[in-house]
Amino acid sequence: MRDEGIYHYIIAGAGAAGCVLANRLSEDPRTRILVIEAGGSEKAVIVDMPAALSIPMNTTRFNWGMKTEPEPALGERELNLPRGKGLGGSSSINGMCWVRGNPMDYELWEARGANGWRWTNVLPYFERLENAEGGGPLRGTDGPMRIKRGPETNPLYRAFVEAGSEAGYARSDNMNGRQHEGFGPMEMNVADGRRMSAARAYLRPAIARGNVRVIKGGLVDRVTFDGVRATGVVFSVGGTIARAAAEREVILSAGSIMSPIILKRSGLGPAAELAEHGIHVVHDAHDVGENLMDHLELYLQMECTKPVSLFPTQSLLGKAKIGIEWLATRRGLGATNHFESGGHIRSRAGIVYPDIQFHFLPLAISYDGQTLVEGHGFQVHVGTKRSKSRGWVRLRDARPQSLPCVRFNYMSHPDDWMEFRACVRLTREIFAQPAFTPYRGRELTPGTAVQNDAALDGFVKQNLESAYHPCGTCRMGSDEAAVTFPDGRVRGVHGLRVVDASLMPQATAGDLHAPTLVLAERISDLIRGRHLPEAEAAELLADPHWATRQRSPAITRNYAADRDLLAAALLANAKGEPVPKEAS
Repeated sequence: MRDEGIYHYIIAGAGAAGCVLANRLSEDPRTRILVIEAGGSEKAVIVDMPAALSIPMNTTRFNWGMKTEPEPALGERELNLPRGKGLGGSSSINGMCWVRGNPMDYELWEARGANGWRWTNVLPYFERLENAEGGGPLRGTDGPMRIKRGPETNPLYRAFVEAGSEAGYARSDNMNGRQHEGFGPMEMNVADGRRMSAARAYLRPAIARGNVRVIKGGLVDRVTFDGVRATGVVFSVGGTIARAAAEREVILSAGSIMSPIILKRSGLGPAAELAEHGIHVVHDAHDVGENLMDHLELYLQMECTKPVSLFPTQSLLGKAKIGIEWLATRRGLGATNHFESGGHIRSRAGIVYPDIQFHFLPLAISYDGQTLVEGHGFQVHVGTKRSKSRGWVRLRDARPQSLPCVRFNYMSHPDDWMEFRACVRLTREIFAQPAFTPYRGRELTPGTAVQNDAALDGFVKQNLESAYHPCGTCRMGSDEAAVTFPDGRVRGVHGLRVVDASLMPQATAGDLHAPTLVLAERISDLIRGRHLPEAEAAELLADPHWATRQRSPAITRNYAADRDLLAAALLANAKGEPVPKEAS
């Protein structure tokens, strides 16, 4: 077994969280850090070009190539589950949508036992990590992660926002600022026309300091222990088994699928499952790999009666023109992810804050780029954000080369079906508004014949796709069942932490990249025994009449002074229980 030396910290995984940790922990020049990443370099044109986002997620170089186990409620379908492989992890293959989530997401985290993660604690870290073009209230402007809006030159983007307003919903000038709920422009982590992955923003500057070593192609097998104290890791590189030692901590940042699997191979997990695979039990932890959550979405596609969509760009000639312009100038249609407007709404009265998200696209095409509708069209990706269904990640066998078994148990809770019917019906209502009259043709998907509950459920069952936001499998909390403490330390052992989206006790109301970075930013401080002061101006805005109406043109009530009542309402919503009368 080759000895790779001794470090203060060993970080398993150079995904979004691992890159942040390597950067922040290496700010102390006396600290030696080893980062072990199973993939290789992220440097490639198809990664850098924002408009090429569907290409790297379809390659074996940048994607682990996972699929779910057959999903019982979806007709035993096996769904695609791309996970980033390489520096930057999934931040090098995702859609680059920059969504903090709603401030109430973090109030719900704390209500679920993640003490210290309420909005006043989290906001300063968003401000620290952001470099948001144009700034604005509550935004950071000198952090490592550069963020911008799309140019919105296509008239369909503005039509979508206008239609949301006409349907009675609020507008939001910046959904990452004071007001998350409503319709407005979206942001993307793109800078100088290139994808701003976590590797580019955090890891490359950390490597330049000289005290961070990165081993690429390193597949972590397990954490080693002296009793219940983590001492290092065993991993393989090019078929050679190696080990490295950690003086302070081993940190798993391998993501919501692989972090719990590494824990299990290391002897931390349900004793019966470990015994089945011949693994010595270091700590019997039932919930490792459980509590798996995700976001699902559908496409509602419309024919466009004016030739203003992006359809002509999908020909070989159109793609070549975009590529040539981008290579020469880093500008044009290649420099955007094309998700330039969107929205966040509530599915029904009685829900405190948005549980439905829209990503609008002036083209009718699947997210992975594999299915294109012939002719001009537009679509919205719509899905729910707080499904009550829960799944699991389990060992296929004890070999590190084997991909795990993953089942989300999608749509196993009855509320999920009610909420997705609302997704379709509310989207149709938005597309029927006057703002779309100049552009609206036939409904292509699901089609006007799909109307009653049974027909909608059939469409949902056949067409739901993952939005690729798995989380929750190493849930942090203050209760004994939580896998980790609220600072990421693994229960039952010492010197071992998990820092990635697997910590989330609840999926946020939006894409998970930004919340994952903020998790790592804050825990990097907690590791060093410090934290930023709480934010003073941290509003918690909601519709003042959320208990009795589904939409509002004005999101004006601030719940910051009523946190206990708010927490009760949020927990009731999350569990599908009646909201206490005093909280509504």
